[in-house]
Amino acid sequence: MTRTLRGLLGLLGFLLLWEAFSRSGLVDPQYFPPPSVVLTRFVELLGDPSFLLDLIASVLAWAIALGISIAIAVPAGLLLGSVRGIRVATRAIIEFLRPIPSVALIPLAIVLVGSGPETKIALAVYAAVWPILFNTIYALDEVDPVMVDTARSFGFGRARTMFTVMLPNAAPFVLTGIRMSASVALILVVSTEFLAGGGSGLGSFVLDASTGAGRMDLVLAGTIVAGIVGYLINEALETVHKRGLAWSAVDREAV
Repeated sequence: MTRTLRGLLGLLGFLLLWEAFSRSGLVDPQYFPPPSVVLTRFVELLGDPSFLLDLIASVLAWAIALGISIAIAVPAGLLLGSVRGIRVATRAIIEFLRPIPSVALIPLAIVLVGSGPETKIALAVYAAVWPILFNTIYALDEVDPVMVDTARSFGFGRARTMFTVMLPNAAPFVLTGIRMSASVALILVVSTEFLAGGGSGLGSFVLDASTGAGRMDLVLAGTIVAGIVGYLINEALETVHKRGLAWSAVDREAV
């Protein structure tokens, strides 16, 4: 039995249990609708132009946030990972900022950048920077010093050694950090849309559906869409990881 088939059988079993529980009378179907109803709403939403605009708004905000996070975290990680003095000097402030929940900063973000798309992008960037940053720093710590010394013995300068030896060896760790940050960024985008309200996006759609007519079928259908988006993003990045870094010794050892 293939991995995909086992996954489909598990999903089918879960849906059957959900359907039976929802229709058992133990809960009100209005508050916990069966999957047959939720999946019908899901299909209807895919043909709803206003919902598709919400979906595009969330995905676009996610893409911008992830791109900014990569642009910030990778150079910062290379700097902190290769210059010990800067790493030691910034350790305290990084360890102070890293545990702060991004959603707790929503009021501050609204004051600083306004209540538009900038808020969810800024908070998603704040949350997504850390996995990439620390994976990059960790990756440089794992580079074989013999390789670095060999490059320097051939007259390679610091910059050339960084881009021809250290960065290629760090790439698998960096991409793993990007995969982690991609999920974090999507969660923050949707969560901020839901908690801050207003504007457009999947979170705003779920908020409107839950507080307006109390349509739990629409809430769950919108949640399923968010889950599928996250799954597709992860699968795409995993494919890039496997195909783009098939030469990596780190990946070969992990297989």
